[in-house]
Amino acid sequence: MKISRRDFLKWSIAAAAALKMNLDTDRMNTVLAAETDPPVIWLQGAGCSGCTVSTLNVTNPTTIDNVLLNKISMKYNSTIMTSAGETAIQALENAANQYKGQFILVIEGAIPSGTKNTYCIIGELNGTEITMEGALLKYGPMAKYVVAAGTCASFGGVPAASPNNTGCKSVKALLSGKTTNPIVNLPACPVHPTVLIQTLLDLILTGIPTLDSNSRPTKYYSQYIHSTCPRRDANDASAPGKYGCYEHLGCMGVYCNAHCVNTKWNNGVNWCIQSNYPCIGCAKPGFPTNPLNIPQ
Repeated sequence: MKISRRDFLKWSIAAAAALKMNLDTDRMNTVLAAETDPPVIWLQGAGCSGCTVSTLNVTNPTTIDNVLLNKISMKYNSTIMTSAGETAIQALENAANQYKGQFILVIEGAIPSGTKNTYCIIGELNGTEITMEGALLKYGPMAKYVVAAGTCASFGGVPAASPNNTGCKSVKALLSGKTTNPIVNLPACPVHPTVLIQTLLDLILTGIPTLDSNSRPTKYYSQYIHSTCPRRDANDASAPGKYGCYEHLGCMGVYCNAHCVNTKWNNGVNWCIQSNYPCIGCAKPGFPTNPLNIPQ
């Protein structure tokens, strides 16, 4: 007999209560409350899995074990789930149908759309191959919210850079005109784990956050890095690796809206400019082939 994790938890709690064992009621209520949360389906397209790796290292607002056990019901993510092959794809199909109109669809990586939907096969179901483009076009309109995790999903990123032989597109470009569901872009290469997890929690608890013209949450992408950089008024650095402002050396912080100054990376330890290297603008539209951030 197959049972869900939540059913197992309920039965375990009931057994513990019957045996008069001590229970952490706050933790128990948190876990069971997640039963009603919109579940998450996470699909991976053309990318390096860096956004998944980044997310697994989250420490703020909480750690990944707490996220997956108590905060978010992850129904499908091919990197971290135990199932594989057609069993995994069947789980994806079942979850999408069961929670139609309720689930949050997270997309990692750009979407190859060239050669009549033949690139980037993510699995097979009942003898039919499923490509990333086909999956997004099918499950995107079924979702309550669509989250583009990372620059590749948000703007095309590295996979969509010239010559782009596979015809990679961003999530929004591919879904344009095919769904009215809100799309939230969370660019950076990779997406910052705090930004992703907090945005998912915001969607679950309060709905769509305030977005800018590029569909990015304004609380994370409202300012250019240069405008709040602690080195803005420092003397010009003579070369990368030297302390100072890197604007004259081509620092993309002048054009890149991001949150690195405040959130930093590696659990809040460091970020590019603090490591004495110019910002490469990995969170901006046009990265990596449009250095001046010309509107796309």
